[in-house]
Amino acid sequence: MVKALSQSRQIRNGTRLSIAVLGIAVLGAAIGFAFLAGPALAETPEEKGLVIAREIDRRDLGWIDSEVDLNMVLTNRNGESSTRDLRTQSLENTEAGLGDKGLTIFDKPRDIEGTAFLSHTKITEPDDQWIYLPAIKRVKRISSVNKSGPFVGSEFAYEDLASQEVEKYKYKWLRDEGCGELQCFVVERYPVYEHSGYTKQVIWVDQDEYRVMKVEYYDRKSELLKVLVQSEYQKYLDKHWRPLRMQMDNMQTGKATTLTFTNYKFRTGVDEGNFTPSRLKRAR
Repeated sequence: MVKALSQSRQIRNGTRLSIAVLGIAVLGAAIGFAFLAGPALAETPEEKGLVIAREIDRRDLGWIDSEVDLNMVLTNRNGESSTRDLRTQSLENTEAGLGDKGLTIFDKPRDIEGTAFLSHTKITEPDDQWIYLPAIKRVKRISSVNKSGPFVGSEFAYEDLASQEVEKYKYKWLRDEGCGELQCFVVERYPVYEHSGYTKQVIWVDQDEYRVMKVEYYDRKSELLKVLVQSEYQKYLDKHWRPLRMQMDNMQTGKATTLTFTNYKFRTGVDEGNFTPSRLKRAR
């Protein structure tokens, strides 16, 4: 994850000339303004897109760890649905070259109870992912060439579940436009990691809080495959925004998956040992 850039500057004591102090203060204010207004001042669409992505990341630093309960509803093209209950634990990482870690455990229905999924996001290398299947009592490593496959029958792919690290994409700002009652940046991002199932994604980011409101996913033929809408955002710890509802619609099959989040908890002291493949069989 990109490290947060320090924005504070100190004017050293003992400066004799008041004009010098004034000059430094004015320069500091100009630098601060340029940073805050970065997306508007970037010179090219590519630079502007990258600045927006970095600001999304910067604003969410410091959550440390989290836990949340989820309800997953799978809907087929005929409108028939099935429901699953699951939990996730997440661990923020600040080590260079590595991203966040995530653990997902299924509680219901009984036929998938105990299924556990572990993801270690990488920056420049393929992500490490494993899944424990109780039916065969075995932990399977998910090959990097299979990351575009569906996650336990849902419309989310395995690669969708990895943390969205800035360096995993190239960016291009397209335009500003309204999205509901908000004003959004519209940015294209192109996966630079191997074996992605997408040629590009288009994201809508609200300009006030830098929350991702919508994502369009384009398949390897550059055709629209899926649309993700994130809504009902809540703020935690006076800083960290999380959507309480995510809906992924497959535009080619007519299927959909809806996730509803409840009972968010942060900084609970999650055991880092939970995020190891050897623990998946005993994940609770």
